[in-house]
Amino acid sequence: MHATLLGVLGLALLGALHAQDSIPVQTDFQQDKLTGRWYSIGLASNSNWFKEKKHVMKMCTTVISVTADGNLEVTSTYPKGDQCEKRNSLYTKTEQPGRFSYTSPRWGSKHDIRVVETNYEEYALVATQISKSTGSSTMVLLYSRTKELSPERLERFTQFSREQGLTDEEILILPQTDKCMADAA
Repeated sequence: MHATLLGVLGLALLGALHAQDSIPVQTDFQQDKLTGRWYSIGLASNSNWFKEKKHVMKMCTTVISVTADGNLEVTSTYPKGDQCEKRNSLYTKTEQPGRFSYTSPRWGSKHDIRVVETNYEEYALVATQISKSTGSSTMVLLYSRTKELSPERLERFTQFSREQGLTDEEILILPQTDKCMADAA
Protein backbone atom coordinates (compact mmCIF):
# COMPACT_ATOMS: atom_id res chain seq x y z
CA MET A 1 0.00 0.00 0.00
CA HIS A 2 2.78 2.42 1.00
CA ALA A 3 4.80 1.60 -2.13
CA THR A 4 1.71 2.10 -4.31
CA LEU A 5 1.07 5.54 -2.80
CA LEU A 6 4.70 6.53 -3.35
CA GLY A 7 4.47 5.31 -6.93
CA VAL A 8 1.33 7.35 -7.59
CA LEU A 9 2.90 10.44 -6.01
CA GLY A 10 6.05 9.90 -8.08
CA LEU A 11 4.01 9.69 -11.30
CA ALA A 12 2.04 12.81 -10.35
CA LEU A 13 5.28 14.71 -9.71
CA LEU A 14 6.76 13.46 -12.97
CA GLY A 15 3.60 14.54 -14.80
CA ALA A 16 3.77 18.01 -13.24
CA LEU A 17 7.44 18.38 -14.19
CA HIS A 18 6.72 17.21 -17.73
CA ALA A 19 3.82 19.66 -18.06
CA GLN A 20 6.10 22.51 -16.99
CA ASP A 21 8.76 21.50 -19.52
CA SER A 22 6.19 21.18 -22.30
CA ILE A 23 5.52 24.93 -22.35
CA PRO A 24 7.27 26.14 -25.50
CA VAL A 25 9.55 29.16 -25.85
CA GLN A 26 9.69 31.42 -28.92
CA THR A 27 12.12 30.04 -31.51
CA ASP A 28 15.05 32.37 -32.23
CA PHE A 29 13.95 34.71 -29.43
CA GLN A 30 15.27 38.27 -29.94
CA GLN A 31 15.20 39.99 -26.58
CA ASP A 32 15.89 43.52 -27.90
CA LYS A 33 12.77 43.38 -30.08
CA LEU A 34 10.58 42.65 -27.04
CA THR A 35 11.46 45.97 -25.41
CA GLY A 36 9.14 48.97 -25.39
CA ARG A 37 5.52 49.61 -24.50
CA TRP A 38 2.88 46.87 -24.45
CA TYR A 39 -0.78 46.74 -23.43
CA SER A 40 -2.03 43.80 -21.37
CA ILE A 41 -4.98 42.57 -23.40
CA GLY A 42 -5.64 39.15 -21.87
CA LEU A 43 -4.93 37.48 -18.55
CA ALA A 44 -5.65 33.89 -17.57
CA SER A 45 -4.80 32.30 -14.24
CA ASN A 46 -5.90 29.62 -11.80
CA SER A 47 -4.48 31.53 -8.81
CA ASN A 48 -6.62 32.63 -5.88
CA TRP A 49 -5.71 36.32 -6.27
CA PHE A 50 -6.95 36.28 -9.87
CA LYS A 51 -10.27 34.71 -8.85
CA GLU A 52 -10.68 37.41 -6.18
CA LYS A 53 -9.67 40.37 -8.37
CA LYS A 54 -10.72 39.53 -11.92
CA HIS A 55 -14.02 41.41 -11.69
CA VAL A 56 -12.15 44.73 -11.15
CA MET A 57 -9.22 44.17 -13.52
CA LYS A 58 -8.70 46.42 -16.51
CA MET A 59 -6.19 46.72 -19.31
CA CYS A 60 -2.82 48.09 -18.20
CA THR A 61 0.44 49.13 -19.78
CA THR A 62 3.76 47.36 -19.45
CA VAL A 63 7.12 48.78 -20.45
CA ILE A 64 9.99 46.32 -20.97
CA SER A 65 13.62 47.38 -21.05
CA VAL A 66 16.92 45.50 -20.95
CA THR A 67 19.27 46.09 -18.02
CA ALA A 68 23.05 46.41 -18.41
CA ASP A 69 23.49 42.75 -17.46
CA GLY A 70 20.92 41.50 -19.98
CA ASN A 71 17.94 40.96 -17.68
CA LEU A 72 14.51 42.49 -18.27
CA GLU A 73 13.12 45.40 -16.25
CA VAL A 74 9.32 45.09 -16.47
CA THR A 75 7.23 48.04 -15.30
CA SER A 76 3.45 47.69 -15.28
CA THR A 77 1.08 50.60 -14.63
CA TYR A 78 -2.51 49.73 -13.84
CA PRO A 79 -5.66 51.32 -12.43
CA LYS A 80 -6.34 50.50 -8.79
CA GLY A 81 -9.38 52.26 -7.42
CA ASP A 82 -9.07 55.92 -8.39
CA GLN A 83 -5.28 55.83 -8.60
CA CYS A 84 -2.59 54.45 -10.88
CA GLU A 85 -0.23 51.92 -9.40
CA LYS A 86 3.19 50.90 -10.76
CA ARG A 87 4.85 47.56 -10.24
CA ASN A 88 8.49 46.97 -11.17
CA SER A 89 9.86 43.47 -11.63
CA LEU A 90 13.29 42.25 -12.64
CA TYR A 91 13.12 39.16 -14.85
CA THR A 92 16.45 37.34 -14.68
CA LYS A 93 17.54 35.67 -17.92
CA THR A 94 18.21 31.95 -17.92
CA GLU A 95 20.38 29.84 -20.21
CA GLN A 96 17.40 29.44 -22.55
CA PRO A 97 16.67 32.61 -24.58
CA GLY A 98 13.07 33.71 -24.00
CA ARG A 99 12.89 32.13 -20.55
CA PHE A 100 13.27 34.15 -17.35
CA SER A 101 12.98 33.73 -13.61
CA TYR A 102 11.60 36.08 -11.00
CA THR A 103 11.16 35.81 -7.24
CA SER A 104 8.53 38.04 -5.66
CA PRO A 105 10.11 40.00 -2.81
CA ARG A 106 6.65 40.45 -1.27
CA TRP A 107 5.32 36.87 -1.42
CA GLY A 108 8.46 34.78 -1.95
CA SER A 109 6.86 33.04 -4.93
CA LYS A 110 9.13 31.81 -7.71
CA HIS A 111 8.12 32.52 -11.31
CA ASP A 112 9.25 30.58 -14.39
CA ILE A 113 8.42 32.98 -17.24
CA ARG A 114 8.42 31.98 -20.91
CA VAL A 115 7.81 34.08 -23.98
CA VAL A 116 5.78 31.44 -25.82
CA GLU A 117 5.32 33.29 -29.09
CA THR A 118 5.60 36.80 -30.47
CA ASN A 119 6.03 38.66 -33.71
CA TYR A 120 7.43 41.63 -31.71
CA GLU A 121 5.43 44.28 -33.63
CA GLU A 122 1.91 43.13 -32.79
CA TYR A 123 1.59 40.66 -29.91
CA ALA A 124 3.37 38.52 -27.34
CA LEU A 125 2.03 35.46 -25.53
CA VAL A 126 3.74 34.84 -22.17
CA ALA A 127 3.25 31.87 -19.83
CA THR A 128 4.31 31.80 -16.19
CA GLN A 129 4.46 28.90 -13.75
CA ILE A 130 4.30 30.23 -10.19
CA SER A 131 5.48 28.16 -7.22
CA LYS A 132 5.11 29.06 -3.57
CA SER A 133 4.80 27.24 -0.26
CA THR A 134 1.00 27.02 -0.57
CA GLY A 135 1.07 25.45 -4.04
CA SER A 136 1.55 26.32 -7.68
CA SER A 137 -0.44 28.17 -10.31
CA THR A 138 -0.33 29.04 -13.99
CA MET A 139 -0.68 32.46 -15.58
CA VAL A 140 -0.90 33.37 -19.26
CA LEU A 141 -0.63 36.96 -20.49
CA LEU A 142 -1.45 38.37 -23.89
CA TYR A 143 0.36 41.60 -24.72
CA SER A 144 -0.32 43.89 -27.67
CA ARG A 145 1.45 46.95 -29.05
CA THR A 146 -2.00 48.55 -29.49
CA LYS A 147 -5.18 48.53 -27.38
CA GLU A 148 -6.87 46.09 -29.76
CA LEU A 149 -5.93 42.76 -31.31
CA SER A 150 -7.44 40.66 -34.07
CA PRO A 151 -9.99 37.98 -33.16
CA GLU A 152 -7.43 35.38 -34.32
CA ARG A 153 -4.87 36.54 -31.72
CA LEU A 154 -7.52 36.60 -28.99
CA GLU A 155 -8.58 33.08 -29.96
CA ARG A 156 -4.94 31.88 -29.91
CA PHE A 157 -4.61 33.28 -26.36
CA THR A 158 -7.79 31.49 -25.27
CA GLN A 159 -6.74 28.23 -26.96
CA PHE A 160 -3.24 28.30 -25.46
CA SER A 161 -4.66 29.09 -21.99
CA ARG A 162 -6.98 26.07 -22.27
CA GLU A 163 -4.00 23.92 -23.34
CA GLN A 164 -2.35 24.91 -20.05
CA GLY A 165 -5.36 23.50 -18.18
CA LEU A 166 -7.13 26.80 -17.54
CA THR A 167 -10.92 26.94 -17.73
CA ASP A 168 -13.04 29.57 -19.48
CA GLU A 169 -13.82 31.09 -16.06
CA GLU A 170 -10.07 31.56 -15.54
CA ILE A 171 -9.55 33.36 -18.90
CA LEU A 172 -10.21 37.09 -19.18
CA ILE A 173 -9.97 39.58 -22.03
CA LEU A 174 -9.26 42.72 -20.03
CA PRO A 175 -11.73 45.60 -20.46
CA GLN A 176 -10.25 48.64 -22.19
CA THR A 177 -9.67 51.80 -20.23
CA ASP A 178 -7.93 55.11 -20.79
CA LYS A 179 -7.10 55.33 -17.09
CA CYS A 180 -3.37 55.17 -16.32
CA MET A 181 -2.43 54.73 -19.97
CA ALA A 182 -0.61 58.08 -20.12
CA ASP A 183 1.09 57.51 -16.75
CA ALA A 184 3.08 54.52 -17.98
CA ALA A 185 6.85 54.85 -17.83
